[in-house]
Amino acid sequence: MNWQRSCLLACCLSLAAHAGAVDPGKDPVPSVMWAFYHKQMLGEAPFVFDERVKLLAPPFAEDARQVPLEIDARAFKGEVVRILAWAELNPLPKIVDFQPLSGVLPWLSIRIRVEQATPLRAAVLTRDGVWHVGSTLIDAAGGGCTAPSMVRTEAGWEEHVGEVLGGRYPRGEFSRVRVQVAHPMDNGMVSGIPEFFLEHAELRDQHDQLLARLELFPAVSENPSLAFDIEGAGQTRLLLRDNSGNQFDASIP
Repeated sequence: MNWQRSCLLACCLSLAAHAGAVDPGKDPVPSVMWAFYHKQMLGEAPFVFDERVKLLAPPFAEDARQVPLEIDARAFKGEVVRILAWAELNPLPKIVDFQPLSGVLPWLSIRIRVEQATPLRAAVLTRDGVWHVGSTLIDAAGGGCTAPSMVRTEAGWEEHVGEVLGGRYPRGEFSRVRVQVAHPMDNGMVSGIPEFFLEHAELRDQHDQLLARLELFPAVSENPSLAFDIEGAGQTRLLLRDNSGNQFDASIP
């Protein structure tokens, strides 16, 4: 009888623990668009909704043209192959395709445009072939994607395209590198202004070893702000290319 009661208790505890666990198949920000983006972005590959992928954004976009977004996948340090981010209800949803390589932690800060209230997603591909999806919601008054670039209102803006301001800030075992790049990041949605945006970036060390690769998309804000966490010391180079073929090269001490 004691044995039966013990088995029954163990079963009940197991069921209770299972009921209290996070369901990896349940969308934490229910969206009618998830099935579409699972196919469009991830090719219907295996995935889990995973709270260890932290996607941080303000609850409301005070300026829909400049929304800070932080993607933190450091819980998977050493296992990350690729990070994709997108805004589901943006007319141009893709934000960034980030590949942290040697010496760069799977963490990225970036500023984006949002057109309306939308789920934001960051999908982290690990070496086992599974995508781990972090999610959050952001509210917005709207219009961030269809507003003209403020850069173009500044006299002589063309002379400063590609200029990089930035620095390295030690944080214990790693350094945070922050940069801002002068560029209008035109997305083609404003009448009479064609697409003109930074589409490719690389981080390299002083020995020209590739540290990280990024593909950028028109959802990124004008004058893009980027931040990375880099292990080790030494000078870092940022190489950039826009969709018109212009190339820029900046050194960050």
